[in-house]
Amino acid sequence: MEKKWWHNSVVYQIYPRSFMDSNADGIGDIKGIIEKLDYLKLLGIDVIWLSPVYKSPNDDNGYDISDYCDIMEEFGTMEDMDYLISEANKHGIKIVMDLVVNHTSDEHPWFIESRKSKDNPYRDYYIWRDPLNGSEPNDLPSVFSGSAWKFDEQTGQYFLHLFSKRQPDLNWENPKVHDEVYNMMNFWLDKGIGGFRMDVIDLIGKLPDQEITANGPKLHDYLHEMNQKTFGKSDVLTVGETWGATPEIAKLYSDPARNELSMIFQFEHIGLDQQEGKEKWDLKPLNLLELKEVFHKWQTQLDGKAWNSLFWNNHDLPRIVSRWGNDEEYRIESAKMLATILHLMQGTPYIYQGEEIGMTNIRFESIEEYDDIETKNMYNERISNGYKHEDIMESIYTKGRDNARTPMQWNGDQHGGFTRGNPWLTVNPNYTNINAEKSINDPDSIFHHYRQLIQLRKEIPAIVYGSFEMLAEKDEKVFAYTRQDQDEKLLIVANFTKDESEFSYNAQLDQVSILLSNYKDSSLTIDKLSLRPYEAIIFKIK
Repeated sequence: MEKKWWHNSVVYQIYPRSFMDSNADGIGDIKGIIEKLDYLKLLGIDVIWLSPVYKSPNDDNGYDISDYCDIMEEFGTMEDMDYLISEANKHGIKIVMDLVVNHTSDEHPWFIESRKSKDNPYRDYYIWRDPLNGSEPNDLPSVFSGSAWKFDEQTGQYFLHLFSKRQPDLNWENPKVHDEVYNMMNFWLDKGIGGFRMDVIDLIGKLPDQEITANGPKLHDYLHEMNQKTFGKSDVLTVGETWGATPEIAKLYSDPARNELSMIFQFEHIGLDQQEGKEKWDLKPLNLLELKEVFHKWQTQLDGKAWNSLFWNNHDLPRIVSRWGNDEEYRIESAKMLATILHLMQGTPYIYQGEEIGMTNIRFESIEEYDDIETKNMYNERISNGYKHEDIMESIYTKGRDNARTPMQWNGDQHGGFTRGNPWLTVNPNYTNINAEKSINDPDSIFHHYRQLIQLRKEIPAIVYGSFEMLAEKDEKVFAYTRQDQDEKLLIVANFTKDESEFSYNAQLDQVSILLSNYKDSSLTIDKLSLRPYEAIIFKIK
């Protein structure tokens, strides 16, 4: 595989509303990000994935865009954005913009025009259908609960919204929509950005009349055309959010010969603590064997053919240390363990803000304290369907999107140093114990463990390009694998539980050294290794 700059890069996702507030209005902003570039440089990352900062009425926290070529006033100005791109470049950091082109806001000028009349030039920028027997055209559901169709009185037709009612879907069967989107993408590429993260990109090929949403038949034609007309001419990173992807589908997106995307986010591992055939809120315990099987499949089936992305967290997912680690007794050990497993695999790792200091899920007392539209809609729907309040809240504590969105915890000052005003969302009260300042000052912190993992990826080609072999496949407690190229062999062993676990590997003691561990005194005797709770060790085998 041709080597690319993003193969050994590490990406850091910033959710701007919650990252750093520079002007005391309680909302994070672009100047706040600029203030923290030295922190990100210290961590060692070289790419920022920036969640949307475009102009938006904020129905879905910026994923409802009313102007792609302007900045949301709460976040700053286009001058601030230009300055961020240039200052990040000085720090050796590229900015990857969040590209949301499945839908816009209902306040976007295209939609305002589109809904005026059936013969408006912008009508076909969106998906309009006549009522069927006085009701919705079909049974397509919205991701945010209820029908995906909304009736518009003015013209007597329904428009499609796979997400919020205020996020009408663009009609990608209209070539004019392509031209508009490509012009906008080139506007940003000309500013010197490092690429795009593509929100729900697998939905742009939808055929709503056939109730096909993901992976429509023209999807890859659209992406190939997008590549040719925009980012294919630049050396940038592109990653698609694709919820239903399999390794076979992933190769269609990211086989370099196909000229589509650099990589995709696959979510197969993310669904493993959800009851089969149910919604994400219907919980079940994680089975480690299933997790290992999923990672093994993606590591081996994409090897040499396409590129993996590696992540535990993002703005839509709960905090991994609370989800599959142990956020109480073994918070530090389990956070380091989860990081070790992920960062030693083949692919580009993504860190979500606060993950590197072990931030945890939040438990608000009442549904009123939550901000997220998906969470609120689900709560109301389940209450009306007779679910118990306590059971719904337990699902929200485990999986709600606001778990990831509470403000970044910078220090032990009021509101965790995030703002001098009132934060838009309550800061997790554990900020006095869990914060960046404390982490930087502690050489054994989760933060410094992440720094070392990032450094190893920069120094050891076997981590980037080496082969992957899963070990102890039937072990229900231990996650172990090797990474190997012609020069080096690494053995990664991790105890995924709070109980002691045994592991053995056949190698001479004098051939084994430890590159990194989350305990200070890990053993070298890998022929009979006793692992402590959440212990994770990276061995070098001579």
